[in-house]
Order: sequence, then C-alpha cells, then structure tokens
Amino acid sequence: MLAKDRLGRRGEATAAVYLEEAGLTIVDRNWRCPAGEIDLVAVDGSTLVIVEVKTRSSEDFGQPLEAITAAKLERLYLLASKWARSHNLRFSGFRIDAVGVLDDGTGAPRIEHLQGVI
Repeated sequence: MLAKDRLGRRGEATAAVYLEEAGLTIVDRNWRCPAGEIDLVAVDGSTLVIVEVKTRSSEDFGQPLEAITAAKLERLYLLASKWARSHNLRFSGFRIDAVGVLDDGTGAPRIEHLQGVI
C-alpha cells in the first residue's frame, strides 16, 4: 500500500472515531459502486450522513477540506441515494458532511468537521 493510501486510511479511521464520539453511528466504510465511493456512511438520529474524509500530512498544499470539489459533492449526493436503495433503507433526511484530518504522525491529528456541506 502506498504511503498516501495509508495516510488516507488512517484519516478515515480517525474521522470514524471522532464522529462516533460526537454521537453518530458508523454503518459502512469505503462503500463502492460503479458511480464512485463513499468514505463513511453514518446515521445521526434518523438522518443518513454521507461523509467525505480528506487527510493531509501537512498544509504545504492547503487545508484538507480545500480538496473537496463541487463535482465530488454532486457525486456524493447521487451516491447517497444509491447507498440507501442498495440497502433498502429509508431515512427522514440525509446530509453530506466533510471531515478534514491534518495528521503529520507526530502528535494528535487536527480534525475539522463540517456538517451539511450541500
């Protein structure tokens, strides 16, 4: 596994723990279909939460959340309905959250969580 892939997996694990501590329930990780991938799927009460996680080891190329494009958010919107249909589940609503993890491996990672980014 490449170093950037290891960093990404570590960031997703960090984000999952953070979200669970915030009261969300993680119900799926790295779900894939032909249209794309969802990093984390969570439930917050009766709301389905699709989570995009971006991890960086430094700010040399900007903040982690700056890497989330409008096209990616549109794709996540589509993937949310595909995930719910494939699991035959209904929710009172859904939202897309973004979690940025800055983790240089030397201390506690910095986490930024934005709820309802679209």
